Amino acid sequence: MNPYPKTLAIQPLASPPVATVTVPGSKSITNRALVLAALCSRNGPCHLTGVLRSDDTEVMLDCLTKLGFRVSADWTANAVTVHKNDSDRIIPAKSADLFVGNSGTTVRFLTAAVSLASGEYRLDGVPRMRERPIQDLLDALAQLGVEAVPESGNGCPPVVIRGDGWRVAGGGLVSVAGATSSQFLSGLLLATPLAPVVTALRLDENAVSRPYLDMTVGMLGQWGVRHDFRDRDRVIRIAPHPAAHLADYPIEPDASSASYFFAAAAVTGGSVTVRGMKRDMLQGDVKFVDCLQSMGCVVTELADGITAVGKPLKGIDVDMNAISDTVMTLAAVACFADGPTTIRNVGHIRHKETDRIAAVATELRKLGAEVEEYPDGLRITPKPLTGCAVDTYDDHRMAMSLALVGLRVPGVVVNDPGCVAKTYPGFWDDLARLGTS
Repeated sequence: MNPYPKTLAIQPLASPPVATVTVPGSKSITNRALVLAALCSRNGPCHLTGVLRSDDTEVMLDCLTKLGFRVSADWTANAVTVHKNDSDRIIPAKSADLFVGNSGTTVRFLTAAVSLASGEYRLDGVPRMRERPIQDLLDALAQLGVEAVPESGNGCPPVVIRGDGWRVAGGGLVSVAGATSSQFLSGLLLATPLAPVVTALRLDENAVSRPYLDMTVGMLGQWGVRHDFRDRDRVIRIAPHPAAHLADYPIEPDASSASYFFAAAAVTGGSVTVRGMKRDMLQGDVKFVDCLQSMGCVVTELADGITAVGKPLKGIDVDMNAISDTVMTLAAVACFADGPTTIRNVGHIRHKETDRIAAVATELRKLGAEVEEYPDGLRITPKPLTGCAVDTYDDHRMAMSLALVGLRVPGVVVNDPGCVAKTYPGFWDDLARLGTS
């Protein structure tokens, strides 16, 4: 898709930018929509617009094709059509060997999806994927009568799913652990409309990233799937909805991707508007702007976007469990604040594409910041920064976050900038445009 150099020097901006940016579609919504469109495709085709083209979404498309679904992409229009499934099976293929790369949404959503069918399916990925936990989801599937086992016995991929569909008794309660990832429950929720009986899922009290669960439930509602949720006992019930279907579905711009441009305004004292952003979006990460506002930025919602204006920054103490994909973005901004910033309750991000707490602490220290690392967070105390080469750990969010420092500090060089292809292939071009505004 995009040719990337081995290293990329970030050029400090000569003056604060005044810019308007359009970010690509949401990865989280794209992969959820692809799964829903595929599972519901026996009721007709679904045309998705605003689709993100990235490593994670292309892996999902490839896996759906291997599962027997007919999928066609028109990348010039950022559109994908999932065609009608003429098979009498929920999953057309009776067996498949799926490569998921390092896409957590793909492995977790499809593990749940294929468990609805009779057959045998194997899911594997890159070496880092073989270190990312999935046992909590496999334990939930076992309660549904599905044989789902990790080949290595360590609770991580590769995993093999063998079964004959869900066999939980009507009204039976399935407990789903959520302290490691919300994607386990989201995967099960996406599969519930095609389940044979009413499914009751109970999430443990330590569940992380609640907005992503709200996103999944919100999307089910858009597909016409009703749910009953009792917050007091954390139980959600969804009845079978075999007629679920949408002919057309527009995908929101990615709120996590937008965070880098809002942060760029904060770091440089500029003004950046991201088109299509709204405070009432499905994506919880739009609330990143609230963190910037607490640090002193001015945030304004417009008719077609949100504008962040950088002002003198102050350090904050913040629980980022609900918006944990933006932890590293805020950590970069914190380097330019007056006073320390403490980020709490995000221990689960140690199990992402890399151990994100350890990685961002290491790289910010290389740049000169004082960073205290805790089991579930970190504290950044600003110090004079000096440019250097920073490592990205094959993690797209590390690369995009650390680049923000280079907008102010000369000499920042990003190693392996191509890792942004996971979710935002055009990021470097969009970032460079800030310097021409």
